[in-house]
Amino acid sequence: MTKIAFIFPGQGSQSVGMGQQLIESNEDSKKYYEQADEVLGFSLSNIMLEGPAEELTKTYNAQPALLTTSTMVAKKLFDAGISPDYTAGHSLGEYSALVASGVLSFEDAVLLVHKRGLFMNEAVPAGEGAMAAILGLDKDSLIDVTKEVSANGETVQVANLNCPGQIVISGTATGVEEASAKAKEAGAKRAIPLVVSGPFHSELMRPAAAKLDDAISSLDLKEAEIPVISNVTALPVTESATIKNLLVEQLYSPVRWEESIGKMIELGVTTFIECGPGKVLSGLVKKIDRSVTTYCVHDEESLQQVMDLLGENVNG
Repeated sequence: MTKIAFIFPGQGSQSVGMGQQLIESNEDSKKYYEQADEVLGFSLSNIMLEGPAEELTKTYNAQPALLTTSTMVAKKLFDAGISPDYTAGHSLGEYSALVASGVLSFEDAVLLVHKRGLFMNEAVPAGEGAMAAILGLDKDSLIDVTKEVSANGETVQVANLNCPGQIVISGTATGVEEASAKAKEAGAKRAIPLVVSGPFHSELMRPAAAKLDDAISSLDLKEAEIPVISNVTALPVTESATIKNLLVEQLYSPVRWEESIGKMIELGVTTFIECGPGKVLSGLVKKIDRSVTTYCVHDEESLQQVMDLLGENVNG
């Protein structure tokens, strides 16, 4: 039997028009967009479907938008008889994974990630934080670089361990600039500044983590029906209390994506289905291990393709 993981994208995968084809063809799918609007108290669906892109990209809009579309796609897969053995998400995507695994209700999750976006946006004033992708330098060498820069008074650290040869750093704007230069001196092929609104997954996010802790504490988290691979530990987790603590820690800790994919492969996963807009995660998975199968589901055509190709191999 094929072992499957559902993987859920994080910020950067959003695009105007996301999910439009699915909600136009299915009333049940449309309900997710309507529920998000009702829970949030404003028309997120209008921003998702009509833009402008600048509004959708704002972290407090992008986060609930991606969760809404990803949850809708996952539900379509469940309804088609395709269930995962594990779920995982990149940063914000971990919340979509938790909805799919039964830990959070969609309504609680969409409001929580909107708040998470607001907390993250408030933690560091615009322009004071930054992130950059470092290509072609190993983890240990890059950690040494970030420690050297941080020791001189600027906060910078490894933020996303995405795949071999691609690591993201995060911190103060000056710290990221200095670490990028030193990384190239140490042998990195490129240092690419990222268009983001803050220094995510860095120590600078601790004020946001404290607020997130309070917000999560008021919610009823369930035990996971399907194990979720944690960004923080790269290990499967099912206990609600542990998940809660890891979500808070995730805000200022590295996303261990390469290790997470490796762990699922070690556990027997051979098929990864990216639920939601974009193909970023599928690309990273292929860079980690080309022997596995990846699918991206974002519309009726791609859903049908997965159903046709997996067929009776799914769930016995």
